[in-house]
Amino acid sequence: MMTIRDDHSLAGDLATEAGEKLLRLRAQYGFDDAKALKDAGDRSSHDFLVESLERLRPSDHILSEEGERTNPARLSANRVWIVDPLDGTREFSEAGRTDWAVHVALWEEGRLAAGAIALPAQGATLTTANPPKLPAGNGQRPRIAVSRTRPPEFVQKLAYLVGADLVPIGSAGAKIAAVLTGQVEAYVHAGGQYEWDSAAPVAVALAAGAHASRIDGSELIYNQADPSLPDILVSLPDLAPTLLAGIRDLHQ
Repeated sequence: MMTIRDDHSLAGDLATEAGEKLLRLRAQYGFDDAKALKDAGDRSSHDFLVESLERLRPSDHILSEEGERTNPARLSANRVWIVDPLDGTREFSEAGRTDWAVHVALWEEGRLAAGAIALPAQGATLTTANPPKLPAGNGQRPRIAVSRTRPPEFVQKLAYLVGADLVPIGSAGAKIAAVLTGQVEAYVHAGGQYEWDSAAPVAVALAAGAHASRIDGSELIYNQADPSLPDILVSLPDLAPTLLAGIRDLHQ
């Protein structure tokens, strides 16, 4: 049974346990029917997270990728959990891939207050309870995480402009985790996302001291009526000014 100490611990515990359940589903279903595995993963993880939060934090509201997105009550709430039960369904349904995640974040009174990214197939959970120590830059060409299936032309141009290399990685959570663990120095995206895609990873990134913003440098704002959050930049702090300047140049 989980020991719940505070919101930070709760986020980490729930993300980790949801991830363990997803690993068991992977073993149970196999990879012959990708759609069945994806559907089972989304449904099982969503149900577990929502039922757990409703039981452990009954007065809080929940925004989940797989749940009700337009409930007006959450807009006036002080505390809203923003969860992505399975970030990277494509990667989850492919044998051998580890770049998928579970996101659990708490938005409280206008800011991200706690969060966790579970990377079940990597055996890791990054949390605001114990934020990772940011790596130093590698001193060479910076690396930017991009979609492995749809690398946006905009980011390819940015990489050329700032002298960076592109590194294909699966889910958004896995990309931001890669920034925090030294696999890459930045993640830039401008092809459309939603709040649940980034809330938990951004909470952990900010707690670790990384830069996280919209691509114009403005603040990432959560618990909005429209949960669309179309672009994001997460990077090591020293690299952010260079990337933001490059983005401005591309948009002139």
